[in-house]
Amino acid sequence: MPTLTNDMMRSIILDHYSHPINKHAPEGDGYQMVHMHSDNCIDDLNIYLKVENDLVKSACFEGVACAISTASTDIMCEVVVGKTIKDALYAIEQYNKMIHEEPFDEDVLDEAVAFINTSKQAARIRCATIGWTAAENILQGK
Repeated sequence: MPTLTNDMMRSIILDHYSHPINKHAPEGDGYQMVHMHSDNCIDDLNIYLKVENDLVKSACFEGVACAISTASTDIMCEVVVGKTIKDALYAIEQYNKMIHEEPFDEDVLDEAVAFINTSKQAARIRCATIGWTAAENILQGK
């Protein structure tokens, strides 16, 4: 992905907040769910993953959340779908490294790199990671 300007990052976040593709109830059976909430924000989400034969087949979420949580969770769904459990966990690990200003593999994050400056607003870290943490918990069987 090319280097993103601040305007491009804002546009990605706003688009995923205003028009989240993956914000809907799960369709069919076989989904695992984790409920996440934040004490410091309005975030109150159910994150759903469907994993079959070591492959993330589908991901979606429902609930109420701020712009950062909604956008990051929507993008997380896109990042993990189609990946093996190992590769999805690797992408989640890289996202967390990016959020905490550690060296990371940008190639596996796609639009999630729009959250690269989140650490500059420490209060938003929970918002930016809530969906990713839920997915990690599901994939690790927690």
